[in-house]
Amino acid sequence: MKAAYFEQPGPPDVIRYGDLPKPAPTGAQVLVKMGAVSVNPIDTYIRNGAKYWDLPTPFIVGCDLAGVVEEVGPDAQQFHRGDRVWCTNQGLMGRQGTFAEYSVVDSHWLYGTPDSVSDETAAACALVGVTAHLGLFRDTRLRRGETVFVQGGSGGVGAMVVQMAKAVGARVVATGGSDEKVARCRELGADLAVNYKTQDIEAELKAFAPGGVNVFWETSREPDFDRIVGSLAERGRIVLMAGRDARPPFPVGPFYVKNCSMFGVVMFKASVHDLQVCADEINRWLAEGKLRAQIGATFPLSETAAAHRLQEDNTLRKSGTLAGKIVVRPDGAA
Repeated sequence: MKAAYFEQPGPPDVIRYGDLPKPAPTGAQVLVKMGAVSVNPIDTYIRNGAKYWDLPTPFIVGCDLAGVVEEVGPDAQQFHRGDRVWCTNQGLMGRQGTFAEYSVVDSHWLYGTPDSVSDETAAACALVGVTAHLGLFRDTRLRRGETVFVQGGSGGVGAMVVQMAKAVGARVVATGGSDEKVARCRELGADLAVNYKTQDIEAELKAFAPGGVNVFWETSREPDFDRIVGSLAERGRIVLMAGRDARPPFPVGPFYVKNCSMFGVVMFKASVHDLQVCADEINRWLAEGKLRAQIGATFPLSETAAAHRLQEDNTLRKSGTLAGKIVVRPDGAA
């Protein structure tokens, strides 16, 4: 089978496109024929040599996958040949990745794809959708009528946060770094969208939510906690999902005097049960049209290295050339 993989970590050019043995499912595993996969920032960190865990060699890149069941192991009772499925949480914790024509996945990480949902949509919503759902509902327990602020509302996770918060009746403030991204936040449902490069976020936010926001979702790698805590309402909650090396100052007094709390969201540490809860609701919202994929670029599998370069340029170098997810498809797919 064709796959995108590397044998030694390094820059995007270490990714090779070539033939690897087609895997066979055992036990409760399922062999999935790839329809679409998507790129996440963590894919680039792992490829670049982040020592999170030991990797198989060669290592196939990627966390997300959507496709069709090709074969099932003897103990995989839930799925059958021909079923459409999606998954995330692959390529992590020592598991093999997904950027290949075929992937073997433990059945407890697989979820059925609704008939009306394309593989591209399912793959683009996988890791980012699960991340948003965990932070909003398992951790901060967002409620109808509360106000959510999301930094970068047109990005991969940010777009999911905006849509999910609106799906449960919350008010949403989102930021974008260009007028086009601000317009996209409004299309996704944001009640207030602000250009953080040309507008005064604090003034706009105070006018919209004079009592402060209930949930502040931070997507940047260098959070400004003075600004964040200052924008929170009583019992406000902060969600962090980036910035492993960040060591910013923190206003302890204002934080605890407001009875605030803070959550770090790492989706690959969530339980099988937690991810199933996320997937069930993501599927329902996708089928109902309340959740839409934000796809900013599409590449064939043979150009995975270029897809990684684009992701890295935007995640690390803030090039601003990507709004949404990068989807990769098998070569020759229509």
